[in-house]
Amino acid sequence: MTNVENGMTRRDAIRRVSGVGLGIASMLRVNPPVAAQGGAPPVIPPAGDPKFPAPPSWKTELKQLAPNVYAYVQAGGPGQGNGGGISNAGVIVADDKLMVIDTLSAPLHIKAMITATRAAVGNRPFKHVVNTHHHGDHVGNNQYFPDAEIIGHEFCRQEVMKLPWPAAWEKREGWAEGGEVRKIAPPTTTTSDDSTLRYHYGNTVVELIHMGVAHTWGDVLVYLPQHKVIFLGDVGFHYVVPFSHAGHVTKWLTVVDRILAMDVELIVPGHGPLGGKKEFAEMGEYYRVLKTEARKRFDRGMSPGQAAADIRLGKFDNWIGPERILLNTFRLYCEFDGTLTPVLDVARITKAAEEFNAIQKAAGRNRSQPMMDGLD
Repeated sequence: MTNVENGMTRRDAIRRVSGVGLGIASMLRVNPPVAAQGGAPPVIPPAGDPKFPAPPSWKTELKQLAPNVYAYVQAGGPGQGNGGGISNAGVIVADDKLMVIDTLSAPLHIKAMITATRAAVGNRPFKHVVNTHHHGDHVGNNQYFPDAEIIGHEFCRQEVMKLPWPAAWEKREGWAEGGEVRKIAPPTTTTSDDSTLRYHYGNTVVELIHMGVAHTWGDVLVYLPQHKVIFLGDVGFHYVVPFSHAGHVTKWLTVVDRILAMDVELIVPGHGPLGGKKEFAEMGEYYRVLKTEARKRFDRGMSPGQAAADIRLGKFDNWIGPERILLNTFRLYCEFDGTLTPVLDVARITKAAEEFNAIQKAAGRNRSQPMMDGLD
């Protein structure tokens, strides 16, 4: 067990606060719209591990992956604030139309992507939008494609229609100028479980695949077999801690194994830089290590908040968003005790966050970070 800043170990901190109400609920300021859709309160990140290097940084760019295939990757890395909400997208081109894969979080994000796309491929009409899942950083700007067919899983459509978005954006640097109208635009064409929907964009075959429950109950993967490229949405995170708030970790790992067995060379994650099977397998390793460590503590009778504060994950403690260990541990506990559902139990995760934050404060850490930023 390593020492923390004031010389107290994590285990000492757990002992100090276990069962003690420290009155820290006021620091858990839950954004009401986020909470209503199954959001999570801010938590204090665990310390990084100096024995391992920091993850790389990456820049925002529209990058061509193959003929008529582009990924739009938003910048991130240490010190760049790329946590929840800063997601990736894709564009597939035919002579007379464009397909967009996910529509990002905020007006300024999607406007920048559209501008970059027009500069690269010209003024072709947007005919199709694919939503890889229902979270706001992937469906939040569907309205900017009013003439497009919007495609997603049936579960995605159901959940998008529940999103309690305010009527307009508030001004936020890098996100919105303020006053932009917000409109829910759910998928109008839906897929179902274990299905594949195939489009032909010129010579490019585009397969929309649902492999089962993973990050959510309605994930759709976009596979281009002839180019060995796959867009994963949030089934994939590279150098960013994955987020299981609406998913099932064990089933997600099954999907990871299926993807790793596919004929794929280039992977576009929902968050993080472009990569291949090596980077994607590392995300799977994160969950395999965490599941093992969480199960040990569950069997000892530790609460999820105590367990998350006690677990150290080595190199993964340095990934972007280490505070997500609390929510990921909580969801694993829900698997272990049979209470897992497709949406987050906000009351229980808030209680776990209170305990986790109290332990972190007792250990000398006190700067909370949101596990979700925006609507991811």
